[in-house]
Amino acid sequence: MRSFRRLTISTLIAVYVLILVGGIVRSSGSGMGCPDWPKCFGRWIPPTSVSELPPNYKEVYAAYREKKNIRFAQYLTTFGLKETGERILNDPGVLQENDFNPTKTWIEYFNRVIGVIIGLLIFAVFMVSLRFRKSEWKLTLVACLTFLLVGFQGWIGSFVVSTNLTPWTITVHMFLALLIVALLIYLVHQSSFEKEIESSLGFWWLTACMGVLLVQILLGTQVREAVDQVSVSVARVEWARNLGSEFVIHRSFSWIVLILHVGLIVRLYKTEGSKSFALTLILLILGTILTGIGMAYFGFPAFLQPLHLLLATVTFGVQFAFLLRLNRRPDTILAR
Repeated sequence: MRSFRRLTISTLIAVYVLILVGGIVRSSGSGMGCPDWPKCFGRWIPPTSVSELPPNYKEVYAAYREKKNIRFAQYLTTFGLKETGERILNDPGVLQENDFNPTKTWIEYFNRVIGVIIGLLIFAVFMVSLRFRKSEWKLTLVACLTFLLVGFQGWIGSFVVSTNLTPWTITVHMFLALLIVALLIYLVHQSSFEKEIESSLGFWWLTACMGVLLVQILLGTQVREAVDQVSVSVARVEWARNLGSEFVIHRSFSWIVLILHVGLIVRLYKTEGSKSFALTLILLILGTILTGIGMAYFGFPAFLQPLHLLLATVTFGVQFAFLLRLNRRPDTILAR
């Protein structure tokens, strides 16, 4: 069980590394560094120079993505989202191809390599969990679900690329990553030796804080969409001044997040076994808010964008891990 737990923790750390790298991909504008998926410009090892590509490479990959989007629109129609599929097919910007940029191509390629490594790690987690399929079948079930979800995440990622980073597909992609984080944390929790913490009020307060944090992350995706729009015609240092109501709402809502978490921390600081968690949580919240302020007042420096996202997702993970401890029953502690 200890080896299973170590493997799961390593995989969880790798997922957070991927979230950080994904933030770097976004902040550097490298999301379309590879116009196809899973290969990059039709190769497993991407090119380093435009001379390695055919003269009409833009038309070739635009046609490739158009075919993929037709299939995606059909899937959306099947699930009752016909209008969404039609918008993708009728949006000329979806098929717009960027000039080849070797730096952006390799940043996106590195992102994909880490994704493959994580897929292999999660498959390993599932295989090891089979040892406990009789005594702890929930571990095997959740490990299997996590592996299937990673496959689905990769499939969705292919449509993120084919639709030229359509905003809602990026949002779905990110929240699926949070779900994978939650499942891995559950596996770590179920294979740990940690004792439960009695705090029913803390449990509900923590649940409320997780709710407002997820809302804030969702509002942040709206800001990201606004940034994508203004970045086309406005210099980076002027982005904050040209963002609309989405930015104002996101910034104002951070006060609600802070106030609720301060109340939670005051409550948990008085609870035995919760002081270290309370300190960690307040540092993460302050870090998330300060990086947001830094982006607003210092022209959205590229290094702060991925750090801001990473801190928010780590905060969610820490909250969920502690929530499981607050809601833990003595009989769930595994016999060893």
